[in-house]
Amino acid sequence: MGVKQENGTLIKPSTEEETPNELDLKVKKYLRGDGANLEVLQDKKLKGQLAVREGLYKQSANAAAKAEKWLMPSEGGYLEAEGIEKTWRIKQESIAREVDILSSRNQYDIILPELGPYTLDFTSSGRYMALAGRKGHIGIVDVKQMNLIREFQVRETVRDVVFLHNELFFAAAQKKYPYIYNRDGTELHCLKEHGAVLRLQFLKNHFLLASINKFGHLHYQDITMGSMVGNFRTGLGRTDVMQVNPFNGVVALGHSGGRVTMWKPTSSSPLVSMLCHHGPVSALAFHSNGHLMATAGKEKKIKLWDLRKFEVLQTLPGHANTLDFSQKGLLACGTGSFVQVLGDFSATQNYSRYMTHSMVKGYQIKELVFRPYEDVLGIGHSMGWSSILIPGSGEPNFDSWVANPFETSKQRREKEVRSLLDKLPPETIMLDPRKIGTVHSAKKKEKATKQEREAEMENAVEAVKGINLKNKTKGRNKPTKKLKKKQEIIAKAKRPYLDQQMKEEEEIAKKKQKVSQEVELPKSLQRFSNKKAAS
Repeated sequence: MGVKQENGTLIKPSTEEETPNELDLKVKKYLRGDGANLEVLQDKKLKGQLAVREGLYKQSANAAAKAEKWLMPSEGGYLEAEGIEKTWRIKQESIAREVDILSSRNQYDIILPELGPYTLDFTSSGRYMALAGRKGHIGIVDVKQMNLIREFQVRETVRDVVFLHNELFFAAAQKKYPYIYNRDGTELHCLKEHGAVLRLQFLKNHFLLASINKFGHLHYQDITMGSMVGNFRTGLGRTDVMQVNPFNGVVALGHSGGRVTMWKPTSSSPLVSMLCHHGPVSALAFHSNGHLMATAGKEKKIKLWDLRKFEVLQTLPGHANTLDFSQKGLLACGTGSFVQVLGDFSATQNYSRYMTHSMVKGYQIKELVFRPYEDVLGIGHSMGWSSILIPGSGEPNFDSWVANPFETSKQRREKEVRSLLDKLPPETIMLDPRKIGTVHSAKKKEKATKQEREAEMENAVEAVKGINLKNKTKGRNKPTKKLKKKQEIIAKAKRPYLDQQMKEEEEIAKKKQKVSQEVELPKSLQRFSNKKAAS
C-alpha cells in the first residue's frame, strides 16, 4: 500500500532496506575520514593525484574490511551497564554465574601461603603459564587443560621467571645467578655473568635475554649463540622495574629518582631519559602498539605517556605496584590487595574506571599479567596465585602462524626453525624501527678550520713533489725546464686551497662592511657615510 501525497500520486515503499550492510560498516571503520572535495580544485594535476590516492585508500579499507569479516569472525565484548548501574560494581561471582562452563574454569585461587609471593609469565599463545614463588617453588602449568606439567623446589630465593621463545625453555632469576631450565625442570645453564638478577625480560624477535641486577647492571645475552651482546652500567642505582616495548624491542627501566631510561644492546648510554615522576618509579607497562606507556610513582600518580612526542596524555590519581596492558588496551593496576582495571572506550586515550576486584584482606599483590587471547587476568600474590575474568581484555581471534594455542609438536618445531631463520640482529633495535632500510640524507660538510686547510695543502704539495717527470727529447730535458715544470705542478695543487681562502676573506670583508653600514650614525655624520663606504 502506497502513501498518498497532496497531488494524488502514490509512492511505493522501497523493498530494499535503507540501512547499510555489515561490510559497509566495516569499510567505514577503516576509512581515513571523509574524502577530499576534489570538485573545488582548479589544478588538474593535483586533482588527478588526489583522486588516485583516494582510490587507494578505498581499496585498502575494502581489503581490511574483508579480512576482518572472513579471518576474524569473533568479536570482543565489554561489560555493559544498564541505567544507573556501574561496571566496576559487578563482582566476579556475578560474572561466573553468567558465563559458560569453560570460561568459569578460568576463575580460581591457588593458596600456597608458605611459598609466596608469586610472579607469573605466559607464553605468547596463552596456553602455558610459568610461576615462581619467592621461597623457591617453580612450576609450569597448562592453563587450557588445567594440568600441572612440572614443579620443583630450588631451595633458594627466586625473584622472577620468564619464558624463552616457547614453553620448552624458561629462565629463573635466583638468589645468586639466573638459571635456564627446560620443561622437565632440568637445569641447562647457569648465567654467572649476570650476577644477582632482580628482573628478567625476553626479546623474542632477537632471541635476547635481558636482565637487571641489584647493582644496576643491564645485561643482554644471545640465547642461540650464548654470547654476551651488551653489558652496561646504568649509573642510576638499584631497580626492579623493567619492561620491553613490543614495538621496537627497547628495554625501559624505572629508577628511584623518578626517571625512566630506555636502552638498546648496542649503546652504552640510554636512548631516552625521561623524568616521569617526582618520586621513585614503582611500575611500568607498554601498550601492544608500542606508542603508549603507563608509569606509576610513589607520589600516588599514574601517568600515560605518548612515546611519539614524549608528553603526558593523562594523569590519574592512585598508586600501583604493578601495571599491565591487555591485548585490547585495558590497563590493570594492582596495589595492596586491590585490583583496578581501566579502559579507553572513547578511543581518545582517555582512560576511566572499568572493573575492580578486592582480594582477601592480607593478600599482597606482587604481579598482574593478562593472559593472551583470553579474557583472563593472572594475579600473583603473597598467598599464591589467582585468576579472574575481565571481559573484553583478550584478542578474540588468533593467527595460527603467530601464536597457536593448539599447536602440535611438529608445528612447534617448524615454528622454532622459522623464527631462528627470521632472527633479527641486535643492531635493528632502535626507537623508530621504520628507519631500517631507509637512506640517510647527505649532510652538509662542515667548514674546515685554518689549520686543517693548511695541513691538507701541505699533504697535497708533498704528494705532488714525489712525481717523477718523464725524460723528453734533446733540448727539452734541461734542469731549468724541469724545475719550472715542478713549480707549475705545485702551484696548480695549491690553487684550489688559495682560491677558497680568498673567497672566505672576501665574505668576511663584505660582512664587516655591512655591519659597519648598519650602525646608526648621528645626523651630522650621516652625509659622510656613503663617501666612506665608496672609498
